[in-house]
Amino acid sequence: MKLIAACLSAILAVSAAEAADDPVVVELFTSQGCSSCPPADDLLRELATRDDVLPLALHVDYWDYIGWKDPFANPAFTKRQKAYARAGGRRMIYTPQMIVNGTEDLVGVKTMELADLIMAHKAAPTRVSLKAHRDGATLTIRLAPADQPLKGPLTVHLVRFVPLQTTEITRGENAGRTIDYANVVSNWAVLGQWDGSSDTELSADVDGPDQVAVLVQSGTTGPIMAAARP
Repeated sequence: MKLIAACLSAILAVSAAEAADDPVVVELFTSQGCSSCPPADDLLRELATRDDVLPLALHVDYWDYIGWKDPFANPAFTKRQKAYARAGGRRMIYTPQMIVNGTEDLVGVKTMELADLIMAHKAAPTRVSLKAHRDGATLTIRLAPADQPLKGPLTVHLVRFVPLQTTEITRGENAGRTIDYANVVSNWAVLGQWDGSSDTELSADVDGPDQVAVLVQSGTTGPIMAAARP
């Protein structure tokens, strides 16, 4: 895993100024009941040290029956993964799976392929101007087309996540392991729809200790046009 992390860091090296703007979103569908998931969980922790990537761990619930109930699992995340599968014409869902900016999917840990996808998305033109500012418990979001109007509606998501969670797993396929999980999503909500053409401002209540991120996505499981981590 150290070699994988070093390889990924070398490939994705960027300047601090470049990294701070519009991170590439990597959604990892994972489970504590899946023996194949820890390497992907490790890779997500490495991604979480970067500013140019917004990695999000969505723990699904369909492995809970094996003998270990994942405390971070949420049926809504399983539903989101199924929606991605339908949109991509896939008949199966599985873990670990990564979705990059709402479009490409990767099975397991494919570091070089992931690095190539992140670089490609970083090089793509900016289509949405997204500014998000958190002042205490209030989040203010400003949206505008970066260049030309986009075809709407676009969905504005508010994601809450915990930067680091640790679990001692005592049953199931990962019994006996203690695993650190990065950017564990605790809640995923839709703030509203945006027409993609007008300058728009939204606000939301974000009380509590969890960190937040804002995503602008075509539909609910289409391409992610912009992301911000206030």
